[in-house]
Amino acid sequence: MSRQAVTLTAPVQVRLFGKWSYEGVVIRDPSLKKYISLKPVYLPHTGGRHEHRRFGKSEVPIVERLINKLMRPGRNTGKKHLAYNIVKRAFELIHLRTGENPIQVLIRAIENSAPREETTRIMYGGIIYHVAVDVSPQRRVDIALKNIVDGARLASFRNQKSIEECLADELIAASSNDPKSYAIARKEETERIALSSR
Repeated sequence: MSRQAVTLTAPVQVRLFGKWSYEGVVIRDPSLKKYISLKPVYLPHTGGRHEHRRFGKSEVPIVERLINKLMRPGRNTGKKHLAYNIVKRAFELIHLRTGENPIQVLIRAIENSAPREETTRIMYGGIIYHVAVDVSPQRRVDIALKNIVDGARLASFRNQKSIEECLADELIAASSNDPKSYAIARKEETERIALSSR
């Protein structure tokens, strides 16, 4: 009988874009834990596998959800590779400026810019009332991502700064709870209106 040499290899660590590790990334907000997916992936592109399942988007990697939000307006619809490259470069800029893991900066930005309360319209006898309501955790994540991307898009419009730089600036500002951030300003405005509608 011949003996074969058995070689043991260490498990390969999955890194986003081949650079950023998912280890040590913490979600501090307990209500958002279930709706922010930090499942390690090399390439954030699930190809819409979640689409026909209820609450399926909560299983989509959070970086891919950011990429999908960047594709939103008419001009960029369907250009996922373009949005992918924008996020990749923005993450590199975030790491250069802060020295932190960009995934952690994104998580903190979402936690800080997710509104806890907003208003809804209730029609009662032909009269419309605005009533304050609590925001569900999934909607909080959606609104936070939308406001972060909108802030980056508005900052780069008719400006010499590229969208990558503006997205990096917005994420850094939102993660440090800076009132100059568009997403933080929108969150505070939404909560202020809800407070007056109680």
